[in-house]
Amino acid sequence: MPDGKDPDPLIYSRRVEARMNDLGRMSAYLALFSEIAVILLVTTLLGVLGGYWLDQQLRTLPALTLVGMLVGFGLGGLGVYRLIARFLASFDKAD
Repeated sequence: MPDGKDPDPLIYSRRVEARMNDLGRMSAYLALFSEIAVILLVTTLLGVLGGYWLDQQLRTLPALTLVGMLVGFGLGGLGVYRLIARFLASFDKAD
């Protein structure tokens, strides 16, 4: 270019204003929903499996399995809350 400015900078700069189009926003939401599903699945599964293992060791089936499931739900809910808070904060910066 004659003025020496590159129209497509390859390096991130705070001065460059980046707007998210609808396709970018849709893919960001799709990524968020799949992360939520994975967080809930993994925490619940780990809670149930941990509770089941303890039940097998202590012969208290199904008490600790249910406790593990509830702990998994709680930890999953906390993880989802933190994920959504970070996600919304990043959209506030982008807009």
